[in-house]
Amino acid sequence: MIPSPSSAPLGVALIGYGLAGQTFHAPLIAATPGLALRVVVSSRPKAVQTELPEVEVLPDLDAALARTDIDLIVVATPDALHAEQSIAALKAGKSVVVDKPFAATLEEAEAVAALAAQAPGVFSVFQNRRWDADFLTLRRLIADGALGEIAVYESHFDRFRPTVTDRWKDRRDGGIWADLGPHLADQAVQLFGPPLGVYADLQPQRQGATGIDYAHVLLRYDRMRVILNISLLAADSTLRFAVHGTGGSFIKHGLDPQEDQSKAGLRPGDPAWGVDPSPGVLVRVVEGEAKRTTVPSERGDYPAFYAAMRDAIRGETRPPVPADQALTVMRVLDAGLRSAAERREIRL
Repeated sequence: MIPSPSSAPLGVALIGYGLAGQTFHAPLIAATPGLALRVVVSSRPKAVQTELPEVEVLPDLDAALARTDIDLIVVATPDALHAEQSIAALKAGKSVVVDKPFAATLEEAEAVAALAAQAPGVFSVFQNRRWDADFLTLRRLIADGALGEIAVYESHFDRFRPTVTDRWKDRRDGGIWADLGPHLADQAVQLFGPPLGVYADLQPQRQGATGIDYAHVLLRYDRMRVILNISLLAADSTLRFAVHGTGGSFIKHGLDPQEDQSKAGLRPGDPAWGVDPSPGVLVRVVEGEAKRTTVPSERGDYPAFYAAMRDAIRGETRPPVPADQALTVMRVLDAGLRSAAERREIRL
């Protein structure tokens, strides 16, 4: 597809209006100059029209693909539909953003990536937590050498949800590892590259659970170790990062605020958007004594994803999360599932 002129907004169709579409994609698209949300495909037209009265609601993806005023398709449907819908949109010549994980299996992901490499449109995966306030802060500290050589990187995404629900997310293959694992794996790979091996302990722990709701995953590097932990039975679920290096430790509690801000009706551009109220702490040992320093947080910046996607469609830059990077994350997720099933490390 020939990119629209830079002076004309790129037309966007959002496929799905559940949590992802409503909380993340629609507000971020609306906040991005040069993008125009023209269509939402949803089985809940009243909900869409109540919140987005200026947007047309269509019944299915085919109707959106037939529109000549749509440049970008945003796939925010359940995981099982991601590959099929991304492939249809790419074959129609559209650019595509697909929520994570961008396919239900590694094989499907490889098929999407192969097509994306040949298709005229731009393809990217919505790994929004690259722009979390705490992750941007940690990335800065590591780049500045504040922690020295990293020895142990521990990343948590815990919650306290002891009651099993009937949501499709609780029934999905891979469970919580497929839901939150892509965030944690992507952040680790962004910092340190692909691991040498993956060892995973994945388990349903809650009473009545059939899907995975606990994940403890070790990513092996040369000397460094990365630990990814997800639990739905953590009453104290505030720990986010514990990163230890030869120069010090970074300890962070509390989750990036942007998701909750959006749910509360705050929008990008508000002075409070992306401001993390719980800064991390840098701990250094000086003359045998631990010195603790509060670390000012970077501002969270989810809007950066769609600004980069707009520029990529215009041919000005690479997509914010290219298919090859997303495939690396899918390989880690797949290795985790195989490791848990076989009770051994899977080498990558």
